[in-house]
Amino acid sequence: MFADFLKRLAAPVPEPLPDDDARLALTALLVRVARSDGDYAEEERRMISRIAAERFGLSPFEAQKLQSEAEALEAEAPDTVRFTRSIKEAVPYEERLGVIEALWKVVLADGVRDDHENALMRLASNLLGVSDVDSGRARRRIEGG
Repeated sequence: MFADFLKRLAAPVPEPLPDDDARLALTALLVRVARSDGDYAEEERRMISRIAAERFGLSPFEAQKLQSEAEALEAEAPDTVRFTRSIKEAVPYEERLGVIEALWKVVLADGVRDDHENALMRLASNLLGVSDVDSGRARRRIEGG
């Protein structure tokens, strides 16, 4: 279903993604972080849908459709590097901080921080070019501290 999209992500020098594909890549990254601990909790699903609706100005129905597509893409995608590289190239640094905040919202949605989620957050932050310090600040903002 996503063969062309995955082929573009895997290209040695990928083209910048159109907005719709960038939305899909970001949402798939949110799904990947939610699934990284082996428990794709209902709280995480609701958070992803809410983030998609708010970030992209989507109706609840549209956000759910995007999330369903992202879940399918995430299941087919070979690695996290492709998502983050495409997002990094499509999104300015300040907005990538918003991506990190969105990822932290998903990680923290179920009230449990798992070692797999922490490792994926470190990897995603690094690949997005966001420093550990800025990622930590983003996490604290989401935690309310």
